[in-house]
Parts: sequence; structure tokens; C-alpha cells
Amino acid sequence: MAMMPKRIKHRKVQRGRVRGVASRGNRVVFGDFALQATQGGWIPAKTIEAGRIAAQQYLRGEGKLYIRIFPNKPITSVPIGTRMGKGKGEPEYWAAVIRPGTVLYEVGGTNEDAARLCLARLAHKMPIRVRMIRRRLK
Repeated sequence: MAMMPKRIKHRKVQRGRVRGVASRGNRVVFGDFALQATQGGWIPAKTIEAGRIAAQQYLRGEGKLYIRIFPNKPITSVPIGTRMGKGKGEPEYWAAVIRPGTVLYEVGGTNEDAARLCLARLAHKMPIRVRMIRRRLK
């Protein structure tokens, strides 16, 4: 089941633009290795879920996967063949708004080679460019 908020204040929101870089959620916090966005965009809830399934199948209990993004933006569309006018369409799906630098997924409790392969499987699912980063040592 794809993720979505339990309650929202407004059913439909404007599209907006992705501007600037992420000032929050841009560091590895929970795991040891992470997948970081290098460009902005929207990631649908189904894509987030597909990435979770791909990573869980690869990890198989070895290590833990942390999802750092949540789809809280309703994306609307009108049916194909509908004439202009008649207002805004109904919500089709939910998406997470991603700025460059946002950490999407984290993997902990596994070695670097396994984490690299796991995050590579996740990167193939993503509609934006991503890179692997590791936790900074203090």
C-alpha cells in the first residue's frame, strides 16, 4: 500500500516550483550509508514503496532500511479528452517534494559492499539523479 497522509488541511494544492537546496534532511542520521538526491523533483508514493520493496528483498534481514521522505503533496489531473475549463482535477496520487541534497533512504547494519549494491537497486527506481553518501565520522 502506497503511503499518504492520514489527514490534510486542504485536499488540493498548487504545483509550485522546486527551488534551492535542502537545508534540512541532508545528512546521514540513522544508518551508515545513504542515497542523496542531486537534483530536485517529485517522487510518487508508489516509487517510494517500490524502492522499499527492492531494498528489503536485497537486505533480507541483514541490516536496516530507513525511509527519510514522505509523500505529502497531492498531485491532481483531469481525465484525458476533457475540454478546457471546469476547474481543477481530482487528486491522482501523492508525491514527496525533493530538493537537491535531500537524503532519501538510509541503510545501516551492513558492510559497504552490500550497502552499495542495495542503494544501486534503489537508484534505478528513482526518477531523479541520486548518489551514495556515508556517515561522517566525528
